[in-house]
Amino acid sequence: MTTAIIVLTVSFVVLICFRFPIAMVLALSSLLTAITLNIPLAVIGQRMIQGMNSYSLLAIPFFILAGQIMSEGGLALRLINLAQLTVGAIRGGLAMVNCVACMLFGNISGSAAADVSSVGSVMIPMMKKKNYDADYSVAVTSAAAIQGVVMPPSHNMILYALAAGGVSISSLFMAGIVPCLVLLAALMTTSYFIARKRGYAKGEPVQLKEVPKILRDGFLSMMTGVIILGGIFTGWFTATEAGAIACVYAFILTFFIYRDIPFSRIKIIFLRTFRTVAMVLFLISASNAFAWVLTYLKIPTMLTDLLLGISDEPFIILLIINILLLILGAPLDMAPLILIMTPILFPVVTALGMDPVHFGIVLILNLGIGLITPPVGTVLFVGCAIGKVTIEQGTKALIPFFIVMVAVLMLITYVPSISMWLPNLVNGS
Repeated sequence: MTTAIIVLTVSFVVLICFRFPIAMVLALSSLLTAITLNIPLAVIGQRMIQGMNSYSLLAIPFFILAGQIMSEGGLALRLINLAQLTVGAIRGGLAMVNCVACMLFGNISGSAAADVSSVGSVMIPMMKKKNYDADYSVAVTSAAAIQGVVMPPSHNMILYALAAGGVSISSLFMAGIVPCLVLLAALMTTSYFIARKRGYAKGEPVQLKEVPKILRDGFLSMMTGVIILGGIFTGWFTATEAGAIACVYAFILTFFIYRDIPFSRIKIIFLRTFRTVAMVLFLISASNAFAWVLTYLKIPTMLTDLLLGISDEPFIILLIINILLLILGAPLDMAPLILIMTPILFPVVTALGMDPVHFGIVLILNLGIGLITPPVGTVLFVGCAIGKVTIEQGTKALIPFFIVMVAVLMLITYVPSISMWLPNLVNGS
């Protein structure tokens, strides 16, 4: 067993260092370990196929397709106008508009990368035009985009539910709403104080004659999220069915009501969706094989014993877990880490009596922060590319937001009711 653990660890680290795609790293590490253990390679293939044999996985391509359609259709600008109507006139209002717009868009796309690219492509140039510093514009957009991974419908929640062995997706969706609102309030407060310190002007109020159109367009755009969440929470349909209905609604809204893009663009939208879905499914299948190897080697049990041996205080163990995830989130992408770390850490947190739904929100927010953490912060890189600033400039401007987001993470970790209040209310617990 010791030799196999060494083979698994060394092959994983070496392949990562050689910049192999993470799905390939997981698959090859699993195969090499199986060879070391004299396990038939067919077992690894079976585990990979089994990893994709889940009805819940159908929700992921539907949500990705709905997000692609709405992103392509100029939804971000309509949500920005709606946010401008609510908080735009406050000092530093454009930064707050940015935060609210990212939250609203995240309620539809469920992706931080889609958030920063869609909202950022509009908001960052707009903020720079209104004399906001470029680094600050990038920082607030990148930080606000992380709301997309916490606000349902986040496909990362679906990945966690599968990796955790069947945690309720609807409960995870409900559990993400209040933490996202707490995060939004924290980001907006930080934006306000930075705006006062830097002397940014108040935003321009929206003209009264434009209000009806803004409300109408904003309402129609937000209905995608309402359909998804409302249908799931009321029990009218499952998460997979909600994704399918959201696709139909997004298609009608984009191509027949708004008519922002020609119908010929549907081919490009489908191609992008297929590429993303193919990558996600391969990653899931490889992760399932990797998780099986970890379980076979009893690594989760060893880690549980190790952490519980350090301390029997949940406060200390959860702090260690959060620090570990923050460190791992910097060099590694979010989806692979969810699939890798969930089987390892799940026995630890359940031994502490932590609710699996609560842990899912903590894990997802933690790894979401990694998306804006160098050296591989995907969201930060996209934001810097849009704002035309260096990674160093963007990182320095992000420090206040990073501190606030970590503070929110700790608050959500140690106050379970923030995440669990709404699921318990709906489920009658």
